[in-house]
Amino acid sequence: MIVALLNQKGGVGKTTRATHIAGELALRGQRVMLLDADPQGSALDWTQRRSQQRLPRLFGAVGLACETLHQEVPDLARRCDHLVIDGPPRIAALARSALLAAERVLIPVQPSPYDLWASAEMVALVREAQVFRPALQAAVVINRRVVRTVIGREAHKALADQPLPALRPEVCQRIVFADSVAAGRVAREVAPGSAAAREIGVLVDELLRGQP
Repeated sequence: MIVALLNQKGGVGKTTRATHIAGELALRGQRVMLLDADPQGSALDWTQRRSQQRLPRLFGAVGLACETLHQEVPDLARRCDHLVIDGPPRIAALARSALLAAERVLIPVQPSPYDLWASAEMVALVREAQVFRPALQAAVVINRRVVRTVIGREAHKALADQPLPALRPEVCQRIVFADSVAAGRVAREVAPGSAAAREIGVLVDELLRGQP
């Protein structure tokens, strides 16, 4: 599976989701590669933090923030079971290259009107890519949902008019995620029985069920 996490809006939690998806797959015994396509390099920073903590490597990671990354991905994908791409915000050319490389695209969206409106640009890029690659699968995933709020409860309803489907699993705003990023770990390592760890597990289950 080659899955890309993309959104033209920054601050939606792409990198946290990308590292957690890659980590969950790795903890299930899969060979995983994380491709950091964001010039900011936050995913690589996470792997460096893990190394500084003298933790064993969960998965391979490479930085490739260039407009030709789709030409490099096939060779990288042959070396692993799953390749996870952490895409950049606000750089359409890099996003297009990631779309050419991916089999599945997840668009993390926070449940707020502003984020839903901002996702329209990414949806347009996906639709453009699907003209050339009809097999490309894409879906919105609700991310950083604040529990016990009206807007959180109605997030799926708000997405009903979007042209792309929304995955049923949601990931909430939880302290465990912030703690895990600071420690260079994933939620299942920091708090194995936590709601955060369960949410990532359910999300990965959903991804694997829809694997091409």
